[in-house]
Amino acid sequence: MFTINSKPLCRKITFHSDGYLLSGTLHLPDADRPPVVIGSHGLLSSSESPKQQELAALCNRYGIAYFRFDHRGCGASQGYFPEVTSLKSRTADLRNAVDAVRRRPDLGQRIGLFGSSMGGATCLAAAREVAAEAVVIYAAPVRGGNIQRVRIQDDADGEMASLPDTFSLQFDVTEKLNGIHNILIFHGDADTVVPFADAREIHALTGEPKRLIALEKGDHRMSRKDHQQLFAREAAQWFASGLLR
Repeated sequence: MFTINSKPLCRKITFHSDGYLLSGTLHLPDADRPPVVIGSHGLLSSSESPKQQELAALCNRYGIAYFRFDHRGCGASQGYFPEVTSLKSRTADLRNAVDAVRRRPDLGQRIGLFGSSMGGATCLAAAREVAAEAVVIYAAPVRGGNIQRVRIQDDADGEMASLPDTFSLQFDVTEKLNGIHNILIFHGDADTVVPFADAREIHALTGEPKRLIALEKGDHRMSRKDHQQLFAREAAQWFASGLLR
């Protein structure tokens, strides 16, 4: 059904967001002005997340570009994590990432979004504003209060970290869900960091086409290999169906 492409090209890209210089990697397929998926990583993660790298490779095989970047205070991007991280700041980063790729003459204008954990909430907060045509999220919280505040399990590497008492993760994306459509939702039904009930709420409040995939006995890290394989395959196919029409 879809053309398979096997000649991707990676380029390092920088752009500004509220005065911070952010860094990312653009995976380009051998295609003329392809659509692009932009990835937003989890709270304690970075653009080096294995989920994003695998998804980028599969999207390229379908002829879809993929841009994974580090939010401010993370990875190779500027900023001091405890002081610059909030849903508002990450949503601004994502909007500016969309603007940066849309200015490129080698990319098309059709945009998809992928977000993991807090990155999923970031995608939900930005999706309508950037006119995303396909969205895939994993373990996304609807409210900041649903995230463990003292010791938070990183969704990419399984590490644990303590956050300063002044760190604020208070948000609620409920009002952003109405009007989002073409969304694929993954969530582990044994997730102890973000409740599976959040996935049900997102599914109930977003529009068709939509699909919820419950990962049986799945944790927040997506540590099981079969879950990782299912996620990558279904997510890439969802983006191909939504962006290559």
